[in-house]
Amino acid sequence: MNAPLPPLTPTEARILGVLVEKEKTVPDTYPLTLNSLAAGCNQKTSRDPVMNLAESELQAALEELRGRALVIESYGASGRVLRYAQNFAKVYGLPQPSVALLTMLMLRGPQTVSELRANCERLYHFEDASTVEAYLEELAERGSGALAVKLPKQPGSREHRWAHLLCGEVSLPTAPDSTRASSGALEERVARLEEEVAELRATLAALIDKTPD
Repeated sequence: MNAPLPPLTPTEARILGVLVEKEKTVPDTYPLTLNSLAAGCNQKTSRDPVMNLAESELQAALEELRGRALVIESYGASGRVLRYAQNFAKVYGLPQPSVALLTMLMLRGPQTVSELRANCERLYHFEDASTVEAYLEELAERGSGALAVKLPKQPGSREHRWAHLLCGEVSLPTAPDSTRASSGALEERVARLEEEVAELRATLAALIDKTPD
């Protein structure tokens, strides 16, 4: 069994997600230059969270990824401009459907099965939602370390969302605190109503006492 790979930083995950995405969507300009990579990482659309990464941040992250064989540098046909390609599937030992799902989770944050199926269309075509879920379950149950997790269902939501674990454990909303807050508010209302009922009973008892026989 392979040992779990060290977690990525959010910047490293964004870089890998962009490289996988652009390899499929703009193959003519792939591998990417640093400028193209920066533009993809800092896109305002189809990204969650939106980032504003400086070139120095990208270069530091690229150096780290290169050291882990997740990024490959080359000078392309011109031999003048350094370009970057990804080696994500090989390093993590993943099939293309799993790579597509993790890429969308890295680029767009937690999503439902339906959202993932739609957003992955340009990277990989899933026949149906059950196929998406099967690959997600496989990622969640990997013997070498889970790469995806099903999140608790949000209030009012009909579907669970999924998140990637490439950057480590996901920080969940502090639902217990909000539950305690609403529970405390309910207890306060009940106590207030009980006081009002007691006052009404006392008033009624006083009226009865004053009523002539």
